[in-house]
Amino acid sequence: MSVDLDEPTAGSNEFDDLDEVADATSVSLFEGDEGGLEYAQRHALVTLLKQRFISARTHPRDWQVLVENERVIRSRLNDLFLDLQVDPSREVAWKRQAVSETASRFPTLLHDTAWSREETLVLVHLRDRLRAGLASGDARVYIDREDIVEYVASFRPGHATDEAGDEKRARNAVVSIVKAGLLIGSAADDRYEISEAVEPLLPLELLQELLEALQKANGSEAEPAATETQDDLFEEEDA
Repeated sequence: MSVDLDEPTAGSNEFDDLDEVADATSVSLFEGDEGGLEYAQRHALVTLLKQRFISARTHPRDWQVLVENERVIRSRLNDLFLDLQVDPSREVAWKRQAVSETASRFPTLLHDTAWSREETLVLVHLRDRLRAGLASGDARVYIDREDIVEYVASFRPGHATDEAGDEKRARNAVVSIVKAGLLIGSAADDRYEISEAVEPLLPLELLQELLEALQKANGSEAEPAATETQDDLFEEEDA
């Protein structure tokens, strides 16, 4: 079963399931339930486990619950050898594999997923556009699909001849970034809002290294390096 990285966008009614719970403040939600969290806390925890990140923009109710219950949610993640990362200024939270104080490795629920060459270029461009927009005073930064596709095309090696194939891969990369939540909008849209999660999730140093690798690869036959990001191994029956 494939991993479900798609999450209802801001304004979704999924959280309204609270209304169907007999007592949303009770920690016993089903027969034999020995959990210690209330429904909203569990919902926020599951969302954080399933998604690359949650934010006040994309998951407003889960974000509010996390802010109010950060210590207990962090504790539950720590039980799974995961560490909670929170950027309060950008209102973004995500998880990372915990690092042992010794050289030993913890069991992990995460695995490394490589971004493709085109996806890496999209991420580099989004981060640059986001920083420029915020620096100029924009509260939200938007970008057109064609702008992204043209940027990716500007890195096409001189020896590349499959322009149609390259364009298709660039457009597919946009769809992948939308599904990851770093572009806000529908995959079929022509214009997107850039999520502020791009910056804390993708440090500048890493993207600069990847961009340099891509530029060098354009002048050779070597395959460019791909970004690696931690992703979930959780499988959902309704995925």
